[in-house]
Amino acid sequence: MPNDTITFARTRVNGLTLHHAQAGEPGLPLILLLHGFPEFWFAWHAQLREFGRDHFAVAPDTRGINLSDRPGRLSDYRAQAIVTDLVELVQALGYRQCVLVGHDWGGALAFAMAIARPDMVRKLVILNAVHPWTFARELCHNPQQIAASAYMNLFRQNDAASTLLADDCAWLRGMLAAPDGSPPRWFDGTTAACYLAAWTQPGAIEAALNYYRASPLHPATATEPGACAVKIDPATVQVTMPTLVLWGEQDRHLLPGCLDGLDQVVPDLRVQYLPDASHWLAHEQPDTVNRMIRAFIDPPAAA
Repeated sequence: MPNDTITFARTRVNGLTLHHAQAGEPGLPLILLLHGFPEFWFAWHAQLREFGRDHFAVAPDTRGINLSDRPGRLSDYRAQAIVTDLVELVQALGYRQCVLVGHDWGGALAFAMAIARPDMVRKLVILNAVHPWTFARELCHNPQQIAASAYMNLFRQNDAASTLLADDCAWLRGMLAAPDGSPPRWFDGTTAACYLAAWTQPGAIEAALNYYRASPLHPATATEPGACAVKIDPATVQVTMPTLVLWGEQDRHLLPGCLDGLDQVVPDLRVQYLPDASHWLAHEQPDTVNRMIRAFIDPPAAA
């Protein structure tokens, strides 16, 4: 019997405890859903219910976020440490392999895990997120992407958390806003309350900002070269499993140049564009996103 009820658990991995939402029965194929910024597990509530019908769907709060533990050192927020969390979570749940889905920061982490542990990722699904090789190039050489990513250097400032949380989290609400600056239709009262509760967990936004502070991939400043100092050999960042990229074309934060040349590091690549969707496509068009993911991970059998 399908089980799309969302429940919660905490799992000890890599020296800390991760909180995660889950739906479906353990033992069914695992699908691991990784949120971005400024999201938490709730970003995947529609996918948890959909894929919990015939998978074990798990959406963790990544380290530092919402109800997961918050380590104190900046180095604790580098991708390598977070990938270790995810590898150990898959293993603690009793699996050797998963379908891996990521959005925004979660997509960057999904790429990192797919590169580091290809044996553990059966198929990879990316929603408006970047591969490090193409993103480093765009942040150094594409003026439009540099401008679109200027907020990253704001996030790296010591007082950034107070800026983001001021006036009832006005800055964070603005990140989610429609192109005209209005609240998006999906950000209803219930959803807003869930996000505000996660954002105002003590230390949660500070920890989330540490993802940006710990990464070398940011636009150059007067004192730091940022991504221009990052040299990545594409041979070392190959993604070998079948990969689907879903791309909302109205994204204000990540521009289409981030996909240019992606097939050089992701040879088995499919890209599907959603012309009317923005960066927040899973919220805006959950049924479409679910249908596209399902067609990719469970294609119909040949007649």
